[in-house]
Amino acid sequence: MSDPVEKQDRPVHLAARMAQGEQFGVLFREGMALVEATAAYLDGPGRAEAKSLTRPAALAYATESMRLTTRLMQIASWLLLQRAVNEGELSFDQAKTEKTKVKLTTWDPPHEESMASLPQRLRDLIDTSRNIHEQVLRLDQLVYNMKAPEKIDASNPVEAQIGLLRAAFDTKR
Repeated sequence: MSDPVEKQDRPVHLAARMAQGEQFGVLFREGMALVEATAAYLDGPGRAEAKSLTRPAALAYATESMRLTTRLMQIASWLLLQRAVNEGELSFDQAKTEKTKVKLTTWDPPHEESMASLPQRLRDLIDTSRNIHEQVLRLDQLVYNMKAPEKIDASNPVEAQIGLLRAAFDTKR
């Protein structure tokens, strides 16, 4: 049996908890639902809508749908990897190694004129994917790019707590 005092001495990594809690569950469900909705749209109504577009708009459609599917595959890969960690199928260190294969690229906004020529449903899917992508990027940064906590003066309990908060939320280090 472990000593409860011993557990209190270890810092709490809030980012890891966020990646394991209900917030992650919601993000996982939203991300995977978006993958399914996008596939259904691109294979069905989107294909029909693309046929009615002008040549420049059809080129924009092809480009943006490819960027969208690439972004969604990055998101899905990251979410599935994190879920494997949460379910104990992978250790954190194994996930860090595997994560090098998942490239979460930054989102480059499309040309406004090109976006305006796209069907509204595709624009909505792109916007939703961008929002989820930003959430995944933030969580990835918090979980996998955590810096070692600064040395904390344990003799002062208030300073120790402030130090732990700085270590958890300081993104400038």
